[in-house]
Amino acid sequence: MVFSLGGDGTAMEVCGALAYSNIPVGVLPGGTGNLLSRALGIPRRMHRAVPALLNGSERQIDLGMVFGRHFAVAAGVGIDATMVAETTPWMKRRLGVAGYTLVATRAALRTVLRRRFFVIRVVVNGEVIERRATAVVFANFGTILEDRLSFGPDIEAHDGLLDCCIFAPAHLGDAIRILWCAMRGAPQSESIVLYRKGARFLVETEPALPLQADGDLLGVTPAEITVQPLAARLLVPAP
Repeated sequence: MVFSLGGDGTAMEVCGALAYSNIPVGVLPGGTGNLLSRALGIPRRMHRAVPALLNGSERQIDLGMVFGRHFAVAAGVGIDATMVAETTPWMKRRLGVAGYTLVATRAALRTVLRRRFFVIRVVVNGEVIERRATAVVFANFGTILEDRLSFGPDIEAHDGLLDCCIFAPAHLGDAIRILWCAMRGAPQSESIVLYRKGARFLVETEPALPLQADGDLLGVTPAEITVQPLAARLLVPAP
């Protein structure tokens, strides 16, 4: 087995290098967001995380691919990419996940109140989807931050598919409804959030926008996003 110590970017470098090798990876939380370790229920204290993984079990998950890089939790454009870009090293160091939350809230309010929408065009399974949006997420896990926030229903990390979630609030009231439903794990109305499952997505935006994956800015749209089914074997704590 191999252990990674760092953030989600470090974990993805290790998982990507060992994809389909059947070598299990233990993800130790040493970064700011640690979204993957949180999604797997790994303790955040090192003295608890190591024995929990050594005495736990194994789980296979899909990995997403974009710009030649792997991701495990989600990739996206819009508000979440803005959050990654605008969270300063000082905020990461002093506030941790709370820093991301503050920046994301500020970015969401600024986008909706000033109506800074963008046009997203996604081709998946032969269907062409075009909408005005504030954020688009290609999710592998359905929930993040110990299940505090939900991207949407029926999103599984082992089904060989990614879930495209297009968030399209028309005004502040819609944005509040999206956040409320995400915090409660409740289904979203298709008028404000559109979902599509697929193994390959062609993505364009107008204007071109930065794209982040698991907390790292990787490039700008257009992009092709694909999935590698059950590529990673991970150590997880026992239930």
